[in-house]
Amino acid sequence: MEDAKFRRCHGCDLIVKVAIVAKKQNAHCPRCNTQLYRGNRISLNSDLAIAIAALLLFIPSHFFPLITIKLFGVMIPATLPSGSITLMGEGFFMLGLLILFCSSIVPFIICSSVVTAHLALRKKWFRLFKLSITIIQHLKDWLMLDVFLVSFAIACFKVQDHADIFVGSGLYGLVLLLFVTSLLLTHVSARRYWRAWQRKHQQHIEAPIFEPELSVHCEHCHFTQQKGHHCIRCHSVIHPRKPNSIQKTWAYLLTATVFIIPANIMSISILLTNGKRLEDTIFSGVAGLIRTDMHGIAIIIFVASIIVPVGKILGLGYLLLCVQYKRSVFHRQRMSIYTAVKWIGKWSVMDLFVISIMMTLIDRGQILDFTPGLGAVAFALVVVFTMLAAESFDSRLIWDNYERTKKS
Repeated sequence: MEDAKFRRCHGCDLIVKVAIVAKKQNAHCPRCNTQLYRGNRISLNSDLAIAIAALLLFIPSHFFPLITIKLFGVMIPATLPSGSITLMGEGFFMLGLLILFCSSIVPFIICSSVVTAHLALRKKWFRLFKLSITIIQHLKDWLMLDVFLVSFAIACFKVQDHADIFVGSGLYGLVLLLFVTSLLLTHVSARRYWRAWQRKHQQHIEAPIFEPELSVHCEHCHFTQQKGHHCIRCHSVIHPRKPNSIQKTWAYLLTATVFIIPANIMSISILLTNGKRLEDTIFSGVAGLIRTDMHGIAIIIFVASIIVPVGKILGLGYLLLCVQYKRSVFHRQRMSIYTAVKWIGKWSVMDLFVISIMMTLIDRGQILDFTPGLGAVAFALVVVFTMLAAESFDSRLIWDNYERTKKS
């Protein structure tokens, strides 16, 4: 059983003593403040009930209209996936697929993985169990229903001057789905599921840590054990640090930096109205919102589409340089920067969501027409590569010279 006296923090690799925490309390690393584990909360069966409820909510949220607009006497319904489908049909297949992936496919896969994890736990299907938990861990940062809902509200504000808007039943389903999936993500823990697997099917596993300094943390099942090549619980290859973390992060980051230039110079959207072709870059779109007195929306778009991507690139670049030059001060501040970079990453997708929704709401082929520009494709690549860069970075590298600094 996982009753080890010591555990390595997955954020900074500090060896900490395991303490008993009360219900609804959390244990945090004393050095980097990373949450290590939680007190007993709801049961795993409650996770299953929430996941099933979320899967049922996919029907109204995806197949019923979110809103219907009246444009030039024509009623145009808009469902959640309709914007992505329109983009794919208009030659922007990868852009539409990315939006569909973040707004529909990822939530569905995560909820389904919770169900399959419970099925595998009961049937003793190790490979399915491991795959399900791995999917949940790697895809949870790509679940962006909250970003989609905010983007949807922004698109409605932009369209209200051109059409009448009627709320559909699908919008209520989407709000409920967002609530249920958010609740699910706050409770699902890979550590809890692996501990349940160990209690049921691997009770013979013992991992006494005789030398804490030689212990290692498994990134897949979060099991701390004596140093070895494979995890004794999930059988995954274990490494003291993510292999080639710095090289991978630099590669993703430099690629994102290259694409951020055309993303801001080229037009991100094209609007045809009254025979006029209006091309907007990110900056001109923000300026247009300010001219039309939509200052709140302008600030949101400016932060999400300009400040956040640039901030992520600068933040990760700073962290990489500090690691490579072995900076010996402000470790905790750099950890806070990394945490912020990971958290704000998904909000960069907001402008792309707005474009997909506008594609649905403003019917093509009529007096008013809307289509994305090539800048939107470049911006999508910036979003993807910055998120991959944040995921590939190993935060434990920040702390590698901490003990040496304290001793000196």
